[in-house]
Amino acid sequence: MRLGNKEELLSTLDQIANVPILVVGDMMLDRYVWGRVERISPEAPVPVVEVLRIEDRLGGAGNVVRNLAMIGAKPKVCGVVGSDADGESVIRLFQESGADCSGIIVAPERPTTLKTRVIAASQQIVRVDREVREELTAETSRSLAKRVDAEIDVCKAVVLSDYGKGTVSSQLLEVLSGAYSAGRLGLRVRPLFVDPHPRNYDRYEVMSVAKPNRKEAEKASGQRIETIEDAFHACEKLIEKWHSELMVVSLGEDGMVVRGANSSEGLHLETMAQEVFDVSGAGDTVTAVFTSALAVGASPTTAGVLANIAAGIVVSEVGTAAVNLDKLRAEVSKWSV
Repeated sequence: MRLGNKEELLSTLDQIANVPILVVGDMMLDRYVWGRVERISPEAPVPVVEVLRIEDRLGGAGNVVRNLAMIGAKPKVCGVVGSDADGESVIRLFQESGADCSGIIVAPERPTTLKTRVIAASQQIVRVDREVREELTAETSRSLAKRVDAEIDVCKAVVLSDYGKGTVSSQLLEVLSGAYSAGRLGLRVRPLFVDPHPRNYDRYEVMSVAKPNRKEAEKASGQRIETIEDAFHACEKLIEKWHSELMVVSLGEDGMVVRGANSSEGLHLETMAQEVFDVSGAGDTVTAVFTSALAVGASPTTAGVLANIAAGIVVSEVGTAAVNLDKLRAEVSKWSV
């Protein structure tokens, strides 16, 4: 299968500039505590971390938004944060990225999801999570679904980033399914890209693209993935189960596979990373780049190649990274068939 050429890839990146993309899903704040370790605590056999700096980043669906903004797209955000300082930080980070966050709902009944990672000597020592995973209240769910429905037609693609934290409700899925039935969503019209979560495997009804990782694809399809051929078989099963037009399965160090509903063959893209330091957020990078490329009319093959190159960049960095357009251009410029 022809993988395109450098000119096609660079042309697609040029077209991504300012393309409006709606991102819906679980919003989180990723907090990084960077420090150094020089001794063990006398209180317990654990390292004592001397804090050098603290950095907040957008996490969850917010990291998809961050990636979109950094490659030049114009993301619009619909989601929920808590009525707390961390929620204010999420909104501030959205605003600083240039994203339109007018679709964010502040829900006083639940805290903003916060994941705190303590890192020393380029290694994560511990992660501390604060979150509520119950579904949103009926009122908040209805409000969010209404906002999403109002934004669909002004965007070129929709991303549903499901982390299983309760944002993806029956009301929201009904809105997306109804938009699909009405011809407002579809691979050739306005792609709906779903990053699925096990919590909702039996609730997804229809989508343009689904992007599970290896473990998720195995669980959802019942197909053990030990070879690339196994991955293609899992794709076939999930295309039928979720009524997906296109399936993308990320395989970590084995790259990713792409398979269409009407295709007799699949595409395997080997990982582009030279060294892997941290896979945090790599899936969000794939989601952002793949969706943006489809939104401007690129083929699934071109979208897959660009997403794979982008993923290779972010896994070589520590922390939940986002790909930079200049870095992506530089890597694409080195690429050849």
